[in-house]
Amino acid sequence: MLKKLLPAALIGYVFLIIVNWSCTKLDTTKLGSDLIPAVDNVYTFSDTFDIETSQGIFNDSFKIDRSVNNVLGVINGDELIGSTTANMFFQIKPGFFPFYYGNVGDTILPTLDSAFLCLSYVGFWGDSMTTQQLQVYSIDDRTFSDSAYHYHKIDYEPANLGPMIGSATVDIRKLKDTIKTRNDSMVNQIRIRLDQSFAQNFFNGDTIPYKSDSLYRSKFHGFAVKATNGNALMYISLTDTKTRMELHYRRKLKANGNLDTTSTYLYVNNNTFGSIFPSSSSNYIHKNYSSAVTSPSPNNIFLVAGPGTYANLRIPALDTLSNRIVHRAEIYFEQDPDFAGGLDDSIFSPPTYMYLDLKDTGTNKWKPLYHDLNPNIDYDPDYKIAGLSYYPGSVEFAYFGGFPRYRTNEIGQKVVYYTLNITRHVQRKVIKGNSSPNYNFRLFPAYNFSYPQIPNSSAIGYNNPLGHGRIRIKSGAYPDRKLRMRMVVIWSKI
Repeated sequence: MLKKLLPAALIGYVFLIIVNWSCTKLDTTKLGSDLIPAVDNVYTFSDTFDIETSQGIFNDSFKIDRSVNNVLGVINGDELIGSTTANMFFQIKPGFFPFYYGNVGDTILPTLDSAFLCLSYVGFWGDSMTTQQLQVYSIDDRTFSDSAYHYHKIDYEPANLGPMIGSATVDIRKLKDTIKTRNDSMVNQIRIRLDQSFAQNFFNGDTIPYKSDSLYRSKFHGFAVKATNGNALMYISLTDTKTRMELHYRRKLKANGNLDTTSTYLYVNNNTFGSIFPSSSSNYIHKNYSSAVTSPSPNNIFLVAGPGTYANLRIPALDTLSNRIVHRAEIYFEQDPDFAGGLDDSIFSPPTYMYLDLKDTGTNKWKPLYHDLNPNIDYDPDYKIAGLSYYPGSVEFAYFGGFPRYRTNEIGQKVVYYTLNITRHVQRKVIKGNSSPNYNFRLFPAYNFSYPQIPNSSAIGYNNPLGHGRIRIKSGAYPDRKLRMRMVVIWSKI
């Protein structure tokens, strides 16, 4: 009898191990953005919680310097969001002082052939079918000229401009075509011919002394490039050598007395040492929002890349959610397509990445989300643990999410949606219960942000290009509960 019971007991024991293993609670640190456990309503459950939402608009104060791609252009045709204007201001400089043209001993003929202001084009966002109208002015502002070591905020423009000294019509679709000049061949360059009188005075040095950087800055304060018409933002590299002022002229060579046609290029100087100061620059960006953004319907939230907008989120259910094992907690939200059948949405694409942070208790300050930005790196948003940074340094998007995905909605439209993984944050909250605040969230397509309460902290750059992306989403009050912004929690009992 004992011999018969032992095999049966062994089989039963193995069976119990298998059942127990199959019901073991999942380790949330192992879950990727798509690895969600099955819901059987016996061992694993799913709940959907409402999110209270409201629209916010940033009073952006971040700064743009010459080392990042600057934005140039105007958007006049985005009926959903409104208009955008982006202008650039910068200096070009000789690479040495005292400056001279040609080689030592060459005789420079006094009449300049031509001059161009050139911009290195690296991409666009918006409508490439509409041409951009650009105008160039000289800057008349010594304060700007001397601000080489000061990075200006995006609402800054030099105080005064001189006369217009050049203009161009830019077809974005043709910027990849090869341009051939006398001495060069290139693609992705915007070329604006400068007024001959201005260029001749610059060439002769009648008003611009070339002996030193300080004398140069005292007379030549820089260029302003402004867009007056268009429907796109263009991205310009100031530090690429294709951004320059070209002076084309003739000289008599010292070696043999022959006449030669040549060119001198002056660039945006990026040096931070020596006797030549770096070039001053600023990038002015302004959005004139439509009333739909400034006074949105309760059904919608607008998320616009910086300088942009944000959404305030509150999840009341987290106030009373009991302790449990949280396998997955994610915020879901999706696009509310425009009324024109998605045509504007296809031109003005959604933001590439979303960011989520927390409003600190009892203050108007913000701090990073606990744990979920990057589960592979220890960090402390409260900045109280010695040796830990307040921010992980980089976001693990494969875990956190925040990037656009696509589905087809009920009427056949292609709709963008996002998910944000806040599993660890929710697990932390339910374990600590009332001893942990139920923080409000701030959701936005970040470009650049900072937390001033952190000592000696610098701005954090996110993965969205400046001004690139906008989307109208369905809010937490959207009438259809299946489509509104919400939080889904998959969990098991302890």
